[in-house]
Amino acid sequence: MSKYDIIVLGSGPGGYVTAIRASQLGFKTAIVEKESLGGVCLNWGCIPTKALLKSAQVFEYLKHAEDYGLKVEGADKDFDAVVKRSRNVAEGMSKGVQFLMKKNKIDVIEGFGKLKPGKKIDVDGTEYSADHIIVATGARSRELPSLPQDGKKIIGYRKAMTLEKQPKSMIVVGSGAIGCEFGSFYNSMGTEVTIVEYMPNIVPVEDEEVSKQFERSLKKAGIKIMTEASVESVDTSGEGVVATVKTKKGEEKLEADIVLSAVGIKTNIEGIGLEDVGIITDKDKVIVNDWYQTNMPGYYAIGDITPGPALAHVASAEGIICVEKIAGMHVEKLDYGNIPGCTYASPEIASVGMTEKQAKEAGYELKIGKFPFSASGKASAAGNKDGFVKVIFDAKYGEWLGCHMIGAGVTDMIAEAVLGRKLETTGHEVLKAVHPHPTMSEAVMEAVAAAYDEVIHL
Repeated sequence: MSKYDIIVLGSGPGGYVTAIRASQLGFKTAIVEKESLGGVCLNWGCIPTKALLKSAQVFEYLKHAEDYGLKVEGADKDFDAVVKRSRNVAEGMSKGVQFLMKKNKIDVIEGFGKLKPGKKIDVDGTEYSADHIIVATGARSRELPSLPQDGKKIIGYRKAMTLEKQPKSMIVVGSGAIGCEFGSFYNSMGTEVTIVEYMPNIVPVEDEEVSKQFERSLKKAGIKIMTEASVESVDTSGEGVVATVKTKKGEEKLEADIVLSAVGIKTNIEGIGLEDVGIITDKDKVIVNDWYQTNMPGYYAIGDITPGPALAHVASAEGIICVEKIAGMHVEKLDYGNIPGCTYASPEIASVGMTEKQAKEAGYELKIGKFPFSASGKASAAGNKDGFVKVIFDAKYGEWLGCHMIGAGVTDMIAEAVLGRKLETTGHEVLKAVHPHPTMSEAVMEAVAAAYDEVIHL
């Protein structure tokens, strides 16, 4: 039996990052993967979707070339080539993870891993043991009883990336990041898209003002939005699909070629031996402490299968904390109140900290500032004037409570707010930090200036 210091089960952005950090710290490390290194995020999620969205963005530029004083005749898309490019990007990234495994001397064990008592893992009949086993098996598309996925007419995110042909019409059920990103992509490609959301606002976890601006932008792009609505059933017997949608006004029939179910995720905790070992789960999640230890000594869990936000960067951070704690280092607990969230649709959304509603409910007296990109020189020059930056401060102490952005490229801007909040920066310090001009990022400074009645360009 092969013996390791640490075995990681699952090679997504939680698992492979954990394995690399473990190796850096001197642990003899192995990683178990049943499919492709990099997991869902790298092969079927974060990375390939961004490749699709980039193709959509370039196509939008071509369609609006005249807005920039340019002439492009006969611009069209090749849907198969767009999908192929996305797959090539994912494949290249997966090979990059393979290289990192070799570079860091991590043994890659291919196959389905199942936990065993005594700190062991069975991989397709071969047993391996370790002093510490870290479970990072991630999650998959959740299925609703009213939306059983058949991979043809009712699909999940994975199939949405590799459709053989572009549908003329699509119903997207759920308006979280996955639903809105695919809705945005297919709309840009020319598909008629309808988004159905159960809650009163789309992207319901975001600040209400961001949600309303996002809805306006999507409608302007030609996407139909239905809120406070639910898909009760889908008839797939005909050529396309007929969805029965329940709304405040009654039931409505929607016809489309295909339905994309984007109603959240289901954790991959079945069949991996949690019950055999005695590891406690609750509400589809593995219960862990601040250092990601389960109730069973020597067994740990990180990423989507634990109660924190199901985000790639969270899984990576948790894995690093987990192995550094195992190594006896002094580590800080992860601050789940300072985790950025991003939606890579068009326009993009990025946020961190409290929404205005949450801050008010927490009893803070607030200073709120907004700066629209319509007043930004860089945004005007780029032709991307939709959106704004909104900042929320505690009026008493100047604490930066939240930051919410919607617009072109804002997912690359939110880290300023994350870092500022981590360093306990006050509004006045942000205001006095000189931001370069002209940039999209100076909208952060301008929004802070607006909160303190010092805004210049508005």
